[in-house]
Amino acid sequence: MQTDRSPDAAQGDPMPWAALDAAARRFQTPCGAGEMVWRCWGEGGRPLVLLHGGAGSWLHWLRTIPAFAADRMVIVPDIPGLGSSAAPPASTPAAIAGVILEGLEQVLGRDAQDKDRRERFDIAGFSYGGVLAGFLAAQAEARARSLTLVGSGGLGVPIHRVALERVRDKTGAERDAANRTNLLRWMIADPARIDAQALAIQDWNSRHARFDSRPIGSGSLLPDELRKLGIPITGIWGEQDHAVRGLLGEVESTLRAIRPEMAFHRVPAAGHWVAYEAPNAFAAILRAVLGPR
Repeated sequence: MQTDRSPDAAQGDPMPWAALDAAARRFQTPCGAGEMVWRCWGEGGRPLVLLHGGAGSWLHWLRTIPAFAADRMVIVPDIPGLGSSAAPPASTPAAIAGVILEGLEQVLGRDAQDKDRRERFDIAGFSYGGVLAGFLAAQAEARARSLTLVGSGGLGVPIHRVALERVRDKTGAERDAANRTNLLRWMIADPARIDAQALAIQDWNSRHARFDSRPIGSGSLLPDELRKLGIPITGIWGEQDHAVRGLLGEVESTLRAIRPEMAFHRVPAAGHWVAYEAPNAFAAILRAVLGPR
C-alpha cells in the first residue's frame, strides 16, 4: 500500500475542495490492473467508511466529512472505476465489494498499535454506494458495526428514469448549464441549492466516471445481502428523492420487510443527494444513528 498527500492539492488545484483534499491522508491499494484511491481524515474514534454514488467520487461526501473528522477516523474511497480509482477486475457488486474490503483492511492495518481499537467500523453508502455498502458489510462479517443506506439503489424498487443532458461534448457556459440541469433532474430538489461548488463537483465527477453502475443500482440484489446481516441497519432518504419519486413508501416497506425495527429517516425538502443538499440535517441524523464514537 502506498501513501502520500493529495497531488491535486500539491499542484495548487483551484477547485473549491482543495483545502479539504490537502488535509487528507491519501492511500493507494491494489485494484485490478491499477490502484484504488483512498482519503482519510481524523485520527481518533471508530472508523466511518463512506461510499459515494454512481458516476461520483469522494466529493459526494464533501459536506459530511468535516462534520465527523474531529472525532472519528473518516475513510472515503473512490470506488473502482470512478473518481481516481482504476477499473475493477470484475463488474459484479460482490467482486467490487471484495476489492474495497481488501483495500480497507490495508488502510486500517497501517497502524498496528491501534488495531484493536479500530477493529470494527461503521459503513454508510449513498445510491450505488449503498448497494456496495450492503455487500461490504456482509463480506466484512463481524468487522462491520452498522450499515446506513442513503438513497440506496439495488432494492428492486423501480427507479424513476430521467433523461439527462450530454455534457462530454460541451464546454464553458453550455457545459455548466447541462450540469445544472442534470443536478436538478436527478440530484438536488431545490434549484437554489445548486451552487458553484455543486456544479464543480458534478463536472469533475462526470469527467472521471468510467464505470456504468446503473445496472447494479437499478437491480434487486441488495435485499439478499441485508438478510445476512445481524448489525443495525438505518435508512436515510431525501423526501424529494428523484430516483424513487412517488415510491418512497415502497422503499421503506421493502426495508422494513427485511428488518421491521429499522429506523427510516426522511429529510424534508431534500432530493437524492441529501448529504449535500441538507448537510446539517443529514449529519445530525447520521451522528444519532452511529452513537458515541
